[in-house]
Amino acid sequence: MEPLKVVAQLWERIEARDWDGVAGLIAEDAVIEWPVSGERIVGRANFVAVNSDDGYADERSVELLRILADGNLVVTEVEIPQDHVVYRAVSLWTVRDGEIVGAREYWTSPGQDPAPRWRAGYVEPLAAD
Repeated sequence: MEPLKVVAQLWERIEARDWDGVAGLIAEDAVIEWPVSGERIVGRANFVAVNSDDGYADERSVELLRILADGNLVVTEVEIPQDHVVYRAVSLWTVRDGEIVGAREYWTSPGQDPAPRWRAGYVEPLAAD
């Protein structure tokens, strides 16, 4: 399966909470990095465990805002709204032989990093999508 389809299916299966299906897309020794929180997830089992944890995998929708591919590299932007906050992530996925072997994901929430006042004369507010 081509890399773009592998990653698109990953987000669909995460939204559906199809953890066996998610596992089928992740290589046994995959490495997923989360630089914002300073964490590295090593291995398929750990990736599925983190994402399927009851405290983390509540009823949430996953909106795939963008997906682009160039060879084995796939870039996605997703939004996951929850009651108290909206999470956004830009993820850089590496896919080989139909499996995700690595990723670097940047998770944040709009407004979490407020703009400094000194830039006010040079910028305008970004309207919500």
